[in-house]
Amino acid sequence: MCGMPQQPPVRSTPTRPARPDASMSLITNVMDHSLDDGYAEAAARKKADGEGGMPKTLRAKLGFAAGLVLAALIVTVGAAQARVAAPVVAKEREELIDRIDQETDAADELEDSVDALRADVSARQREALRHSGGGDRSVLVGILSGAVAVHGPGVRLVVNDAKDASGGGDGDPRSTSGFSDTGRVRDRDMQRVVNGLWESGAEAVSINGQRLTALSAIRAAGDAILVDNRPLVPPYTVLAVGDGKQLSDRFQNSADGLYLHALQENYGIRTAISVEDDVRLPAAPSLIVRTAQPITEKGTS
Repeated sequence: MCGMPQQPPVRSTPTRPARPDASMSLITNVMDHSLDDGYAEAAARKKADGEGGMPKTLRAKLGFAAGLVLAALIVTVGAAQARVAAPVVAKEREELIDRIDQETDAADELEDSVDALRADVSARQREALRHSGGGDRSVLVGILSGAVAVHGPGVRLVVNDAKDASGGGDGDPRSTSGFSDTGRVRDRDMQRVVNGLWESGAEAVSINGQRLTALSAIRAAGDAILVDNRPLVPPYTVLAVGDGKQLSDRFQNSADGLYLHALQENYGIRTAISVEDDVRLPAAPSLIVRTAQPITEKGTS
């Protein structure tokens, strides 16, 4: 009996139930794959390198050792260069010291020569004064002109800056020149002091060992006081030859003496005057002698 070929039985596979969140595929993908594929690959590669490569601690130690070697190399090279340059620096220093010594010796020789020439000029001036007038007159002329050193009774006047003196400023109460009072002694103050001593009867005056003459100039350069272009350093010691007691009294009672007293009272400038039995003043370092002749008018024919 022919029949139809028998078919293998068909097994039915159970169908997988649909996920309730199937409609939210984008959100589901984000939740299932929170780490990006690229980041995942990089993390895997890093992990593989770490497992197959050198440990991190060993790498750090090797890096630190390499840094120490490099630092030691730099220090060694610097020391070698310094060692090479040291003889050159020492030689230049010795040459500089030799030059300073040579120039100092030359300056000392010039100073000795100037002193010798100054003494010769003073001797010739005294001889000329002796021939011109002779006797006491030539001595008096030499004293008054500053050509010769003098000593005798007189006064010592010390003028110094105030204790809290400072530099700079505006609006000096002592003048209308636009400078401020800073407690410093000014050139105009010393001008008044010297002129007051001359007016009070001084026969010879010096400031800090510099002899003043009729041609001397007291000027200022900043806060410094210059006498004949030579700077002075406070305190300023003024020596004056004359009748000590009388000279002191006259000066302190003069307008210039009262001016100095006002500086002391109002601005803190320190002053002290004393009568001395013997003060010594040097001759002027350079004395310019000028002569004059009368002009005769010629008559017209």
